[in-house]
Amino acid sequence: MIRPPAPVGPPAADGVRVSLLGPLTARTGGGGELPLGPRKQRLVLATLLARPNTPVPVDVLTDAVWPDDPPRTARKNLQVYVSAARTLLGPAADGGRERLVHGCGGYLLRIGEDELDTLRFGALARAGRAAAGRGDRHEAARLLREALDLWQGPPLHDLRDSAVVAEEADRLETRCLGVHEDWAETEIELGRAAVAVDGLRDLVERHPLRERLRAAWMNSLHQCGRQAEALAVYDDYRQLMARELGLEPSPAMAALYRSVLGRGREARPAVAEPVRAVTLPADTGAFTGRRDELRELLGVLDAGEERVVVVSGPAGAGKSALAVRAAHLLADRFPDGRVHVRMRREDGTARGAAEVLAEVGRVCGVPEDAGRGPSGAPAAAWQEWLARHRALLVLDDVPDEASVRGLLPRSGHCRVLLTARRQLAGLAPVHRIALPALADGEALELLGKLIGPGRLRTDPAAALRIVRACGALPLAVGVSGMRLAVLRHLPLAEYAARLDDPASALDELVAGDLSVRGRLASGWRDLADRDRWVLGRLARPAEDGGLTLDRAAAALGCGEREAIRAVESLIDAGAVTSPAGEVTAHAALYEVPRLLGLFAREQEELEELEEQEEREGRREQGLREAGARSVGPPAPALIPG
Repeated sequence: MIRPPAPVGPPAADGVRVSLLGPLTARTGGGGELPLGPRKQRLVLATLLARPNTPVPVDVLTDAVWPDDPPRTARKNLQVYVSAARTLLGPAADGGRERLVHGCGGYLLRIGEDELDTLRFGALARAGRAAAGRGDRHEAARLLREALDLWQGPPLHDLRDSAVVAEEADRLETRCLGVHEDWAETEIELGRAAVAVDGLRDLVERHPLRERLRAAWMNSLHQCGRQAEALAVYDDYRQLMARELGLEPSPAMAALYRSVLGRGREARPAVAEPVRAVTLPADTGAFTGRRDELRELLGVLDAGEERVVVVSGPAGAGKSALAVRAAHLLADRFPDGRVHVRMRREDGTARGAAEVLAEVGRVCGVPEDAGRGPSGAPAAAWQEWLARHRALLVLDDVPDEASVRGLLPRSGHCRVLLTARRQLAGLAPVHRIALPALADGEALELLGKLIGPGRLRTDPAAALRIVRACGALPLAVGVSGMRLAVLRHLPLAEYAARLDDPASALDELVAGDLSVRGRLASGWRDLADRDRWVLGRLARPAEDGGLTLDRAAAALGCGEREAIRAVESLIDAGAVTSPAGEVTAHAALYEVPRLLGLFAREQEELEELEEQEEREGRREQGLREAGARSVGPPAPALIPG
């Protein structure tokens, strides 16, 4: 995995090249190394670069530099370090904007893919996986190898004594492991296991319990004709699992072992016996509440007539956790597989329907060259597979109806479970389950699982204030619990006061790389421009416990008919909740989730500030032009006669 860094393209003029995949370094566009200053300044820079183009709260930067006892002057010192970093890196490459800015969410460092190796690594990895999804294994192997070649050693290894930086470095290493596994499996499929075998040995020694690495190493050894060594890899793993965890290897790993054992020394990749396609994320141990919704969901998927179920709710409502829990509980009902597919990329953009169809087809064993439709994706073969099997497909975070229509079964016993912020009203027939906020008791139970029931009992009133300030949203309650689990010294009442303050609530809801504001921002980007404007106008009047149609019309400055259409558009987008029972539009009490309302107000204030700055800029330009006209051309010099 450790190789000299590969070039990532020509640098922008006067730009910088920053590397985190190894020691922290920065170079000019011409190749000269930039001095990064004293250790504390490098810690600040590393923390900002680990979360590029994302606001980093001041508290996170403080913890990175002074984990135990920050001095009284910590914030002032941070400002000095940030100022030095701003001078060091210069303006952003995109139009000369300021590189490092401060806003309500913290400090944001603007940097491009051609300037930061972690961004380049992520882009190459995504492109490689997309190529694999299209069936282009040669291109996939090339792109994934190019991503791995950016690594120069353990990331940020010179700054790992800071817990915050070490956590970011571990996250980067985990991403690298996943890419290395993708690359090795691709090379094995291409019959080129020899190029991967030695690197896999080193990685397995450092990560002995990572099963996917073990499987790739076994396959590569077998393809190279080293069957005895491949079998020994499995035996070592079986003993390690029994000794460390008291467990046996997974059925898929055992099947691979039997396959290698039965194939002798054939110089071709060992292929496991057919097993169920199971690609579910781990079931979270902190899953809490949702008993009625889970019971309904299990009943519909097990014995209901509808083949499609839509679980909808605002960002952070726990849709994915509920879907994954149900899929794990239904293992016996779907013998041909339970497949989980993310419908968005890491940056939140929607994946194409053809890309997703290629992925599920590959996972489920649909022949790549069978039944290709006009889009080039195996649509007909996929429908044939659905008709002949009993499997559960979980399509997580669906952006719209068009992205999933081609994946839904037309016949047979397969079921599809969709999670979406939107209602996906254009799909029918489907069974719909809308997730409300957690009840107080459920939210407190979730918080107690994360901080401990003993600490919860020390101040139950403050704990209740915390979950209510989070709008009883599972994501926000979970982030609060994770934050409090680290900040053991922080009284619950003090943290509740921080969350009660609208100006600081979203800044407090950050735990490591998990940010409530970031999740809300993703949902905000999904809204149409008109819906964003409406939500910004409704957020403030909705704070007092709900919003009637009359108040909505007054806030929007329009008539009732236009207000109804505007509010119902937000209901469809999952940004406004409506009563569960039937009630007329005039009598209904609509609600904007508290944290979404705070985010909408924040965005509205930012837009107003930008408009004000733009007006001031135009006014100053007008004054300059008027001044230039009033001066006029210089008078001619007098020539004595």
